[in-house]
Amino acid sequence: MKTYSTKQIIQIALPILVSALMEQLVGMTDAAFLGRVGEVELGASALGGILYIALFMLAMGFATGSQILMGRRNGEGNYAAIGSIFYHGIGFLLMLSLLMIGGTFLWGEALMDMMINSEAVAEAATSYLNWRIVGYPAAVVCAMFRAFYVATTNTRTLTYNSIIMVGGNIALNYALIFGHFGLPRMGIAGAALASSLASVISMLFFIAYTLKQTDYRKFGLNILPRPRFGTLKRVLGVGIWTMIQNFLALATWFIFFLGVEHLGESELASSNVLRNISGFFFMSMAALGATASTLSSNLLGQKEKDSVMPLMWRIVRLCYMVMVPFCLLVAFYPEPVIQVFTTDAALIDMSIAPLRMLIFSYLFGIPAQILLHVVSGTGNTRTALCAEVVTLIAYALYLIIVVFGFRSNLTICWASEVLYSVGLLLYCWCYLRWGNWSGRQI
Repeated sequence: MKTYSTKQIIQIALPILVSALMEQLVGMTDAAFLGRVGEVELGASALGGILYIALFMLAMGFATGSQILMGRRNGEGNYAAIGSIFYHGIGFLLMLSLLMIGGTFLWGEALMDMMINSEAVAEAATSYLNWRIVGYPAAVVCAMFRAFYVATTNTRTLTYNSIIMVGGNIALNYALIFGHFGLPRMGIAGAALASSLASVISMLFFIAYTLKQTDYRKFGLNILPRPRFGTLKRVLGVGIWTMIQNFLALATWFIFFLGVEHLGESELASSNVLRNISGFFFMSMAALGATASTLSSNLLGQKEKDSVMPLMWRIVRLCYMVMVPFCLLVAFYPEPVIQVFTTDAALIDMSIAPLRMLIFSYLFGIPAQILLHVVSGTGNTRTALCAEVVTLIAYALYLIIVVFGFRSNLTICWASEVLYSVGLLLYCWCYLRWGNWSGRQI
């Protein structure tokens, strides 16, 4: 039975983690700067940003499916086939990006006006979304590059890329939001444009790095393949379920923020602060989950199915070791963390109890996310979608009751994260314990 040591897991996971945390700084930078502009802008960037992320997660779902396939081929030693999967993925996602841009400009404003009570928030959220969506094509190309580097376990590249992207985003935010260096003062639109330009910078780095530092011929990246429906069908057979899963997860998150917006602009601004803080913890789980997914896929490609479960539990333990100290630190000293995003004393006070509820949810969220990624890594992405759908139905019902029915306080609203994590954990554990997952051919 083949095993990956903790050191090997960390060597693969750490660059993914650093990259994910650095990329989280893109949204956090927007929030930190806009928190100095106004409460409306801070809340609107949450709604516009989440809707953009929901659309982008469609692309990320397809890229994740491509990553699973490329990881399986990497485990099999069939390196030349990786390039074909990579280019078919980019072609599909660029076509998807045209649909996303067109749909946003046609219907985005009407959607915001229909769903958001505050006219000022709706107008600001529309402005943010319109400027953010123009960076979608560059972002989806970056998603495929990340999938390639994770699948081939060459994850150090992601760290370099994220440092450059975040550095560019911070500088552009400062210049475009407040109008420095001779540029116009764009406010919330400047934050969105800065993030879009940061995606372009990221894409250019990936292209240059791959040409200069990667053995791209080994992986067939020097050959632009003819479009083959069979290859695209295989990628879609894995990726379509992850696309739907990711979109539903973020769409439900969007519903949460819509509900909070109905409670008031202060509650919305507070929740945006919590969303950005939660991003650090979620990205840590996602990075170790991505490692579990790609290593599981590689192991199955090497016919080492008995090694998958021990690997999974080792990564769960490692995730607890990484996250628990930080969770405790934030739970006991929440004010300094919240003050990164706002200096409003009332907003800080409002955010403390919900933040502690969010921290508590990670007790169940850590194993839930790792197990979900392992289910996807085995190629059983339809099952992963089922797990997400069942859990999200319960999550949405809870939100409808406590937000729209009882208009509960933020702490009760954020308890939905506990419900979500427990449901997802139970579903995935039952499937991996008793389901037939090891024989999936992709």
